[in-house]
Amino acid sequence: MDCARKMNKLLTAVFAIAVACVTVASSAQEIKGDATAGAQKASICMGCHGIPGYRASFPEVYQVPMIAGQGAQYIVSALDQYRKGDRKFPTMRAIAASLSDQDIADLAAYYSTLGVVAGATLPEKPTIEPGPRVAAILAKANCIACHGANFAKPISPTYPQIAGQHANYLYVVLKEYKDGNVNPNFGRDNPIMGGVAKQFSDADLKAVADYVGSLNGDLKTVSESRFK
Repeated sequence: MDCARKMNKLLTAVFAIAVACVTVASSAQEIKGDATAGAQKASICMGCHGIPGYRASFPEVYQVPMIAGQGAQYIVSALDQYRKGDRKFPTMRAIAASLSDQDIADLAAYYSTLGVVAGATLPEKPTIEPGPRVAAILAKANCIACHGANFAKPISPTYPQIAGQHANYLYVVLKEYKDGNVNPNFGRDNPIMGGVAKQFSDADLKAVADYVGSLNGDLKTVSESRFK
């Protein structure tokens, strides 16, 4: 009886380890996005991201971000943050919550290749030099450590390209990081960006947003045919 009990415990432990190993392996396997499938699913995004100059009105009026040409892994990360509530914009949270992991991977694959010009390259550093005030802010925040020297080649694919992004959008985002979780419907919970943004006044953040938004980048809004 004791031998049987010990054997059952051993088999149970082995089974648990096997299940854990399979779970870890499955989690570690990255879901591969299909750009063609993403194009078929992108109608949910086109009403905002497929209209050049389209503006959001909450929490203030600003242009919705350009996402064509943005890194796929960053798009995946951003949508996942909306699903988890780390980003709180109500519309995006609702949309992200309706998407499966495969949907997100497909949309990311689609937008990361949309409007991309083969062989086009950006200079290693911006062709526009920041003024003394902005230069001092950028140095203190050490922005290039994550977003790259030209703000278009982030050191991690989960970080965004920001060169040439709409300045008024960048300004709102920086204020969201600064506010953190204060408002249940507004804000972004990110310890790194939150720590950076909290060092500066809103005027400082706007100055940086205006500068980064003025730079050449790969981001764009590609009009969907029905909106042209």
